[in-house]
Amino acid sequence: MNLTEEQVLDLAPDDSSRKAGKDLSNISKWQNLGINEQAMWGECQGSGSKPYATQIDIQNLAFKCSCPSRKFPCKHGIGLLLLRSKQAGSFSNATAPIWVSEWINKRQEKTESQAEKKTEIVDEAAQEKRKAARTSSIADGIEELNLWMKDIVRNGIIGIPEKGFAFFNNMQKRLIDAKAPGLANMVKALGNINFYAEGWESLFVEQLARIYLVIKGFANKAQLPQGLQSDMDTFVGLTISQEALKENEGVTDTWFVLAKQVFEEDNITTERIWLYGKTHNQFALILQFSVRGQGSAVTLTPGIYIEAELVFFPATNPIRAIIKRQMNSNNNFNITGLKSWKQVAENEHSKNCTMPVSAELPHIINEVKLVQQNKKWFLTDAENTIVHVKENFTKINNLLAITGGKAATLSVIGMENNFEPLGIFINQQYIAI
Repeated sequence: MNLTEEQVLDLAPDDSSRKAGKDLSNISKWQNLGINEQAMWGECQGSGSKPYATQIDIQNLAFKCSCPSRKFPCKHGIGLLLLRSKQAGSFSNATAPIWVSEWINKRQEKTESQAEKKTEIVDEAAQEKRKAARTSSIADGIEELNLWMKDIVRNGIIGIPEKGFAFFNNMQKRLIDAKAPGLANMVKALGNINFYAEGWESLFVEQLARIYLVIKGFANKAQLPQGLQSDMDTFVGLTISQEALKENEGVTDTWFVLAKQVFEEDNITTERIWLYGKTHNQFALILQFSVRGQGSAVTLTPGIYIEAELVFFPATNPIRAIIKRQMNSNNNFNITGLKSWKQVAENEHSKNCTMPVSAELPHIINEVKLVQQNKKWFLTDAENTIVHVKENFTKINNLLAITGGKAATLSVIGMENNFEPLGIFINQQYIAI
């Protein structure tokens, strides 16, 4: 495992852990440092008489430490990784001590146990009964949503800004009760539109149309191709067991980690990790949820390469995936971006022809420059075509500082005419924003 200092610090849960980790990346504070193909370990002297035993699963990047911290990873895990990045020669290649090997073995046993659970006999009758009950509940929720939307259209949207939070929140809660969380999120997005911004009417009607397309598509999905049926299920909120999904054959490739977007709401942390595959020229999204303070199942930092087998969720244009198998990789490759925003539009058009409910997608664009017009920021390509930078993008100064205002290859995410920069390829390096 060869992570840079920046990549290691990106794993820290907060600024205080980053600072403390840096302080602990001192060889004088560690003893019994070691590494093998599976793990890295060391003992860090703290305030007590007994040093803290710190260990890292370097195959799947998981952490464990005997310190009382509830952060993940703790400052000792960060310090150990930083020390490895700076002084790799201080780690002896050795047989892992018992406290490390037992932890690794337990992790393997847990994986095997989960595999065994898949073979357990399923009560098919009970399963069908639960499925029928949820289908009925969703149908009731969709019927109420349809009437709610018709009332909006019948009364006109001019008075929508006066409705307030409760108008949207009540429908959102009803859809959650109806076991349709995907539709609830679409209604939430409808209510989150900035009604004080110019052009809110167009955004509102577009989102209303997306919701209508989904509920009509879901109602008639038996007549749709298999990919679109899966898309409608996903939009409504019907999920597929990830364990069942892992039974499918995946896509093995060298994947470059483009970005990690982190969102927190109601004590739940959501991570969106964007990958780009070398051989298949394919983007992938790893979506993870965790309670604040707990660690994620997969820890990936922007700018690294992994060799992995990804299984994609069924869809017309598959992009969300899970990691079925991951190996360390020292491979890297040159990434070639698109030449213009016109090519981005062509890609969007191609996908929208098969899946009309459009969604934000990642892209890599060459020779893009940040420009300002009328106090608004845009991204212009080599053909002088411009698109808007998303209004909520807060890292304009970071982008300007890194590029110096010059054109560079960017990774972005967005749709139509609004995009958010994710990272920059510059001087043979990748810098996540």
